[in-house]
Amino acid sequence: MAKIITDEKMIDELLERSVEEVLPSKGELKKLLMLGKKIRIYIGTDPTGTSLHLGHATNYIILEKFRKLGHEVIFLIGDFTARIGDPTDKISVRKQLTRNDVKKNIKTWLKQVKPVINFDDKKNPVKIMFNHDWLSKLTFEDVIKLASNFTVQQMLERDMFEKRMKEEKPIYLHEFFYPLMQGYDSVAMDVDIEMCGNDQKFNALVGRTLLRKLKDKEKFVFITTLLENPVTKEKMMSKSLGTGVFLDENNVNMFGKIMAQADENISQLFTDCSYISLEEIGKIKKDLENSKVNPRDIKIKLAFEITKIYHGEKKADEAKEYFEKVISRKETPDEVVSIEASIEDTVIEIMTREGLAKSNGEAKRKIEQGGVSLNGEIIKDIQTKISKEMNGKILKVGKREFRKIVVE
Repeated sequence: MAKIITDEKMIDELLERSVEEVLPSKGELKKLLMLGKKIRIYIGTDPTGTSLHLGHATNYIILEKFRKLGHEVIFLIGDFTARIGDPTDKISVRKQLTRNDVKKNIKTWLKQVKPVINFDDKKNPVKIMFNHDWLSKLTFEDVIKLASNFTVQQMLERDMFEKRMKEEKPIYLHEFFYPLMQGYDSVAMDVDIEMCGNDQKFNALVGRTLLRKLKDKEKFVFITTLLENPVTKEKMMSKSLGTGVFLDENNVNMFGKIMAQADENISQLFTDCSYISLEEIGKIKKDLENSKVNPRDIKIKLAFEITKIYHGEKKADEAKEYFEKVISRKETPDEVVSIEASIEDTVIEIMTREGLAKSNGEAKRKIEQGGVSLNGEIIKDIQTKISKEMNGKILKVGKREFRKIVVE
């Protein structure tokens, strides 16, 4: 059995770094953590896509800190709630997924978060749970009883519902069930703490209410910071929008996408996504504010530190070298993958077939925008076909994709 650690310095950092709010208060939670009592904490994620991003990883880094203190942590996969779809302000209503969709999405999840969570520790193992196990067993009568704990007015207080009401967009009845289902997760697992982002605060508070009413138990809500651009207020990472840095990126793409982040995002990315000390981050922030350092140089350090977590130091070094050579100095990499092409194939067909574009339409746009070249010469004609003269030449798409053409 794991020993409960009550080191005050470790607990203080746990309650400060990447934490936006704790309900009812950080002080109350600190008192609980200092008692040396084993507590149960969970974070849930709906598998609405196959990839997790750095924003998710922030939560798992904190979850691992709780585990290292000896507490029981639960990695909850919302394989039932994902099929309802958490309401969002980005679209009027989320697409409802099938069970097969969900199973497909979770296949690589554990592999993606293994770099930040130790799933192999036998003394204090991570619990992996699926909310389909209990939510699928609720009867209609059970759901009615759960719903009786809340009013329609309370549900409409959720900001995204308020926004839809103002914009005269529909709110579907099934969307009210999502907070109830997530709230019931806390009851089913009998947790002491739920960790979530600010966008899930409403749902977590529903769980707090249900746990109090059904089990006469208080639950802490541990709200982590969202990765958000401090200037534009836009999310840096979004699973639903497909933006940001995803954990299943290869080392080169991960490094490059971090380098593409806005300069104003640097400090928060260091805080929420790296293991650099808060003291060192404070110095970096001050140096940036006083223009003592070049933001690009600091971003290289940031990209290296984050890439190292998910791919190891050697791969991070390789990604750094690739970025400096190919992106900064615009040179061709030493090793380029060869692709076979037939005469009369169009460049658009080659790009789509080789995964350099998701569709013919995207390939066409990349050519029209001047993002495709052959041996350094920009391809302007979208009808360009493969010829014998192209054999051995380097096709470049965007800043990072290179292919050597081998004409059959």
